[in-house]
Amino acid sequence: MNRSDLPLHTSRAVAVLSAAALCLSAAGCSSLLNEGTAAGAGIAGAAVAGAVTDNAAVATGIGLGVQAGARAALQYSQRRVHAAAQDRIAQAAGGLAVDAVADWKTDHAVPLEPAEHGRVTVSREIGGKSLPCKEILFSVDEEGKPSAFYIAAICRDGQNWKWATAEPATERWGSLQ
Repeated sequence: MNRSDLPLHTSRAVAVLSAAALCLSAAGCSSLLNEGTAAGAGIAGAAVAGAVTDNAAVATGIGLGVQAGARAALQYSQRRVHAAAQDRIAQAAGGLAVDAVADWKTDHAVPLEPAEHGRVTVSREIGGKSLPCKEILFSVDEEGKPSAFYIAAICRDGQNWKWATAEPATERWGSLQ
């Protein structure tokens, strides 16, 4: 079976999904992904449901389920990208003494969001000998924009420094912590 043998609604769903996959390979496409994932998944789910059943209620349920699953998968992926950025910042700051400054940067394997970079400094050490932690101040620097600054905490976990702030930047990442 080739694409021309597919029903029109299925062909459209394949086109939408292909466009979404192409978008994943282009940096700076996160807003399109956020807005388009649910819509594309709804269309694809409706196309699949239409091929499976003639019952409108069942088809709607399948479409909504696919849409919810796609949105959850995108949010999961975004949380992983944010966690990777937090790990990079924590690694850069972990070995620093108070008032020392280091650079940090991210490079995402899947460009859901653009790569970021900035500077990080340790403002104070907190915790104790059995729970060493640091309060850090970091910047996110973008070309042509003023730097954005954030405060967070990191703690040592064995040999690694990990992000320890429960809500690092709601303004920066919305509810996707």
